[in-house]
This record gives sequence, structure tokens and C-alpha cells, in this order.
Amino acid sequence: MADAQFDTCAWIPRLRSLSLRGLPAMYRPRDHRFVFRLRRDGDTTIQRGVSRRYTAIALIGLAHEKPDTVADVLREDSPETVITSLLDELPAVRNLGDIALTLWAARALGHPGAHTAVRRLADIFSEAADPYTVEVAWGLAALCQEHDGQNGHQLRDELARALLSTFEPESGFFRHRLARTGGLRDHVACFADLVYPIQALSHYHRISGDEASLSTAIRCAERICESLGPDGQWWWHYDVRTGRVIEGYPVYAVHQDAMAPMALFALADAGGPLHREPIERGLHWLAAAPELDGGTLIDEPAAVIWRKVARHEPRKCVRGAQAVVSRIHPSLRVPGTDSVFPPGAIDDECRPYHLGWLLHAWPQVRAGHWAAKPGLN
Repeated sequence: MADAQFDTCAWIPRLRSLSLRGLPAMYRPRDHRFVFRLRRDGDTTIQRGVSRRYTAIALIGLAHEKPDTVADVLREDSPETVITSLLDELPAVRNLGDIALTLWAARALGHPGAHTAVRRLADIFSEAADPYTVEVAWGLAALCQEHDGQNGHQLRDELARALLSTFEPESGFFRHRLARTGGLRDHVACFADLVYPIQALSHYHRISGDEASLSTAIRCAERICESLGPDGQWWWHYDVRTGRVIEGYPVYAVHQDAMAPMALFALADAGGPLHREPIERGLHWLAAAPELDGGTLIDEPAAVIWRKVARHEPRKCVRGAQAVVSRIHPSLRVPGTDSVFPPGAIDDECRPYHLGWLLHAWPQVRAGHWAAKPGLN
């Protein structure tokens, strides 16, 4: 994996295989849910909690897999059983992101009850005082899926306008929430705040032809690619005023092999550029991270990809400090963090949404097309 002659085309099938081997250990048939996470416990892993939204993301990732492959993951359950269970719970769900992802999964699977999720999404969005940008992006992406495409047309346009309102043209980035709060962290956007809008607005352009959505997605994609770390790291926190990186760590594995690729693929599918080189560099970091002396977060025997490489630091102290000082002035940073709190700590957990998004980013057809066009290997 750490070989200097890194071959993306040969490696992507290994990632797909690992995801399909790893997901069954994260599924709990009695609950019709995927767990919240697996944690390393000595030489084994243990399940922790269950998650509605991670279940929806796993279903999205499995939507284009072969039926027998999906059956191996869900064991005695079917995708229809699991998504029906999620839809049945929606009247009691008030989290905008959970509703949006349930709708997305329902449409990806062609479930006839998806329209109930559209209504619930509309109700909760109308009540939300200051929703998160990520959750609005999920809602828009869900409403741009092909199945039942006319249902929710007005809501789709409303979410697109809301998402575009969070864009800061000077930096080329999106805010963390729809409203400007003026708080100490109001200027901080995380990587998720950037990639999910790129993906959602690309889908929206494809279905509506809206040029502002495409140009905005192109601009943000250019900026994140320009900000890519020297060894292919997709950094974590950015300043929406200037576009500069505030704090790079942790570097999350899901950003490297799933979230960045799926957003950039959506952009290319909508008529934007294909940023192949940054995608490959991000994958190469995952295979051989310099912070781990060329090691990797991938644990093939355990069929997991560990969550992130972080600093050796007290809980989130560098991120918090950098947010505060950069708020005082955009050019300010806490000096010496790499020497005092060096990166290299592995977070020994794996979450099913990572493997779900990986499959969504790299369905078999995509993996085959990628291999057919050799790049930078």
C-alpha cells in the first residue's frame, strides 16, 4: 500500500471490496440499522450505538450494487425493509439532516413512499431558524435524484437558493450555517461545508440548467483543490472570509477516498472540469500518509478504514485556538503547533457512513471508467 509506484486504478477495487466486507459487521438486523461506529478493542472491534443517518448513507452507497452483494451486507433484511423502517419513523424525526438523507436513500432505491419524506423535509425546513449548510445540501441532493423527480420541485428550488446564499464569492467557500451569527467561529467552515454544496449544486444544475449553481460549484471546487495539502491532504477548517486554511488536522479518511471524489465527480457529470489529479493525490495520501511514516489508516484484515489522523493534543485544543486567533485577524495563527502538537495520532474507529459514501463515490461503473483512462500513476 505504501509503494511509491501507487496505482489508483488497481487500488480502487480493493477499497470497494473492503467496504463490502466491512459493512456487514456494522449492521444490526434486529434494529434494521447500521451502528454508529466500530471501535478497536485490542485485536477486535466492538459496535457502538445505532444511527439513522448512517443507515441512510449506507443504503445510498448500496443502491447501485448487485442484489446478491446487498443481501450479503444486510443478511436477512432487504433494502426495502430498512428504508421502510426509516420512513415509518419520520413523523417523529425533527433533524433536517436525518430527514434529507432518508429521502435521498428512498429515492435512490425507488421507494414509493419517498413523497412522505418530501413533505416532512418541507415542514422541518420551514421551521428551521438557522439550518446547517451541510443539511441543506443533503436536502437539495435528495430532491435532485431521478426517482419521483417532479415531487418537491418548489422545495428543491427553495433549497438551492438557500444554499447559494451561504456562498462567499471572495473566498469561494460556503458558510457553516445559513445565517451569519457574528460568533467566534462564524468565519470557520469545515471541509464538509464545501464538498456537499459542490455535489448538491452540481446535481441541481444537471436537473435544472441553473448556471449560477454550476459556476458556484466550479469556483468552490477550484478553491479546495488549490488548498490541497502538499501530500494530498484534504484539510479540515477554512476561513470563509479569505479562503485560507485555519487548521488542517485532523485529516479524515472519508474525505480522501469518498467525499472529495464524489463531489468532484458530481461536478464533472454536470459539465464542470474533472479534477483527476487532486483525487489521485488524496487517495495516495490514504495509502501512504507521511504523518504515519508512510503508513495507512486502511486495515484490510479488520475490513475497516480508521477514521482520521489527528494531532497529539488535548481534545480539539489547536482547532479551538486557531479559530479564536484567526477571528481576531484573518492572518493570525498560533505558532509552533506542528512541533508542540505533531500530527500522527490515529483515531481507532470506523463509521458506516464512510464505507457507504465510498461505494457511492466509486460504483462499479465509475471504477471501471477510471481504470480505462490511466492518469498520473
